[in-house]
Amino acid sequence: MKRTLLATSLAALLAPALFPIAAAQAQTSQAEAQVNALEGLAGPQPGARRSGAKGICASGHFVGNAVGRSLTSASAFSGAQVPVVARFSVGGGNPKASDKGKSVRGLALAFQLPGNEVWQMANISAPVFFVARPDQFAPFVQARTADPATGKPDPEKLKAFNAANPETLRQAAYLAQAPVPASYGTVNYWGVNAFEFVNAKGESRFARWQFVPEAGTQGLSDEQLKAMPDDFLAGELRQRVAAKPVVFDMKLQLAEAGDNLTDPTVAWPDTRALVPVGQLVITQVEAGMGGACDGMTFNPVALPAGIKPSADPVLNARAAPYAISLGRRLGEAARR
Repeated sequence: MKRTLLATSLAALLAPALFPIAAAQAQTSQAEAQVNALEGLAGPQPGARRSGAKGICASGHFVGNAVGRSLTSASAFSGAQVPVVARFSVGGGNPKASDKGKSVRGLALAFQLPGNEVWQMANISAPVFFVARPDQFAPFVQARTADPATGKPDPEKLKAFNAANPETLRQAAYLAQAPVPASYGTVNYWGVNAFEFVNAKGESRFARWQFVPEAGTQGLSDEQLKAMPDDFLAGELRQRVAAKPVVFDMKLQLAEAGDNLTDPTVAWPDTRALVPVGQLVITQVEAGMGGACDGMTFNPVALPAGIKPSADPVLNARAAPYAISLGRRLGEAARR
């Protein structure tokens, strides 16, 4: 497994070299701006991820079902146990962020499939992403970055960006009304991008997935939150998994004609069919902060046969900044 994970990480780093030079330079420029913006927001955090910096590695398996097999030929849905590496995280680039903040929680997964196929994904605890286009990413982050002179974001700059890009406020609006999760194991995680699922007959259907906790969702009240320390999620998950495996039902929300396939800030109607396609079972959590996930990017376009990316520009632009972030992070760790 270690050899596969290393190969995956190296492939992510080398991927930009496979594209024409002009396109690669343009994408790298935008990708570097995104990573630089994240670094500016969080401040120097050597060796940490630029997003989802605070997190914990875990592992388990996935078992697909007949519904999944009817929608895609991907081997993850064969019905056999597929080993999975998972990373649970708190949103943002600060590895010391409080677990009590109203930021997103993340569930990144890497499925180790037969024939050295790899399926990676990055899911969040909100049904929508915070930008609709890659070019909005860096300005969004920069508008929220503190001015060195005041220690706070420039209110006029922030107001102007929000007014010009109202769709970038949808995720924050969702998080503001949602309670702070009581556990990594009791929160819903969404894959906010659309993917094309192709079955053995060549039939295709676009869908978005989500991971629904079998134990149900559970948030903390304001009173409960006051009594909690800033670091409780990792320890709580260790205790929970030690008692019994944490299970998530993977469900696909199936697109219908007219649904937006290319804007992750737009949620599809609740009336869309939501079908169970398998279960993710978390059986082990790392005792410390390291683990198999540390050297991984969780590149969301690392897909198996039977699943294709949609034309969503945000989805297709994510591999490059992931690779840049990983390269910087590993370089910083090597210099320690």
